[in-house]
Amino acid sequence: MIGSIIGISIYQAKQQVNNVLVILSQNDGQINSQINTQNVRKRFGSAFNRESLYQYRYFSVSFDKNGNQTNLDDSHIVSISRETIMDLGRQVYDSEKQSGTISSVMSNYAYKVTRKDDKTTIVFLDESVIMESTDNIMKLGMFLGAISLVLFTLVLIAFSKQAIKPIIQADKRQKEFITNAGHELKTPLSIIKANTELQEMMNGESEWTNSNEQQVDRLTHLINNLISLARMEEQPKITLSTVNASEVFEKAADSFKTVMSQEKKAFKVKITPGLKIKADENSFYELCNILLDNANKYCDDEGVVTASLTSDKRQKKITLSIGNTYTDGKKTDYGKFFERFYRDDKSHNSKKEGFGIGLSMAQKLTASFKEKMSVHYDDGQIFFSVNFKPVK
Repeated sequence: MIGSIIGISIYQAKQQVNNVLVILSQNDGQINSQINTQNVRKRFGSAFNRESLYQYRYFSVSFDKNGNQTNLDDSHIVSISRETIMDLGRQVYDSEKQSGTISSVMSNYAYKVTRKDDKTTIVFLDESVIMESTDNIMKLGMFLGAISLVLFTLVLIAFSKQAIKPIIQADKRQKEFITNAGHELKTPLSIIKANTELQEMMNGESEWTNSNEQQVDRLTHLINNLISLARMEEQPKITLSTVNASEVFEKAADSFKTVMSQEKKAFKVKITPGLKIKADENSFYELCNILLDNANKYCDDEGVVTASLTSDKRQKKITLSIGNTYTDGKKTDYGKFFERFYRDDKSHNSKKEGFGIGLSMAQKLTASFKEKMSVHYDDGQIFFSVNFKPVK
């Protein structure tokens, strides 16, 4: 709205400048009592006032066919010298333009060239009088716009809190439900597991008792992960301290060597000793475990799992990178890996046990260290990487 008013104001001012220049050109650069009032009224419309014509500041310069100055009229302006007028006239005459704007002595002058017989007349009009009101409207418009923006922002802040309050409450209830339900589910699961173990002691192991124990373990693992994730979101801030990342990562990697060997997967580990970062030791260990477990779980049969913790040559960046052979990963949307409950295995094959929570937890742990996790595919392997700032 304000922009439209300013735009209309500028357009009307330009029209007024053009109308005055036309009138001056038609009357040999003069506005006097001999002027044709009817023609002027056609240009200015019902708003025409004869006295208002004398408010304008203007001057004119004339040249003959050879380019020699023949006349200079500065009787209707005092803010510019005759020498400057002569110079402006010569500039416009040599430019061969018919109309335009030229600047001099901190003012802008609109001009119009009229050629009649062997005479060229250039009339100049000081735009400052006409544009002054437009400038005031622009300043007022900008001021009102700034005030409106501030008021709109304050109103938006006030109402947005109320608008998102139900969403915040729903999210809070969801986290509380996950935590409470998790604790409630642990009790019956513990009883089922105890009863199964008792049955095995009395009647021996069977296919059904083994299946029961496996499913109880899976559900227990899922519940623990959900509770951990909920707690992580409720208390996102952790205390960061100096952690010997090399020692923690080596400890996590060692715990997977036996599993990798049993599943006939090559496990390549590269650790630069003595690397220290800002993190929480337990949370960093959990991050390493999650990424290693994910790599082992989704690695191709008899594939390769690569784990490294290294520093760049300038020792300005420490990179934790864990990857695994993944033949079908070239056309995968990696961004979805961090969504809760997402699994790239659409069939949810039970051989690859998991619930799609691990990487979501890993991303939140990384964020708690004030870092970012990235994923990329290279030479048949998918890699999850985190860059840390080194601590000396």
